[in-house]
Amino acid sequence: MMQTPDWWGGSVSRETLDKLQAYADLIRKWTPRINLVSKSTVSDIEARHIWDGAQVFTPRSGVWVDLGSGGGLPGVIIAILAQSNGLDTSILLVESDQRKAAFLRTCARELDLSMKIVARRIEEVESLQAQTISARALAPLDTLLSLASPHLVAEGLCLFQKGVQWKEEVEAAKQNWRFSYEAMPSKTNAEAVVLKIKDITRV
Repeated sequence: MMQTPDWWGGSVSRETLDKLQAYADLIRKWTPRINLVSKSTVSDIEARHIWDGAQVFTPRSGVWVDLGSGGGLPGVIIAILAQSNGLDTSILLVESDQRKAAFLRTCARELDLSMKIVARRIEEVESLQAQTISARALAPLDTLLSLASPHLVAEGLCLFQKGVQWKEEVEAAKQNWRFSYEAMPSKTNAEAVVLKIKDITRV
């Protein structure tokens, strides 16, 4: 049974917890076939993946795009939490791997989520005019900014989950980009952060 971690602020309804658990169960069911998450983390999906992704969520309206969504981390979780908060947010998950896109469509159907799956390469998608863009374990920050910037509105916000090398990635990205950022310590990994990035322009 899905439990809310101690660090989570606020309450989560039983219906939402049930939906998050159902999503975790879908990942377990599909991973042996299409490797959605590392097999070493399957036994601890709730902490390692579900709540790790959930910490990115912030109540935002407009278009929220999850780049390279893979198994839906954190895109599906964002859709579940946006729905439970009654937000008028359009969730788009961009994933070019057709098998993973099929999994994401299954999640949308079985979890009754209003989210759109864009089964194309990010570089080939016309501007999505997003207020918010998320990505987890997709690419180095310099590359992420190249992928995200065409799809972000001027006042938009990027939420990127980064590991122990995040400082080096920020410095490398500054060679090609100007941006403001805030590094929020990860709630699930002492060496990781969530980078909140805005005001992105190419040098």
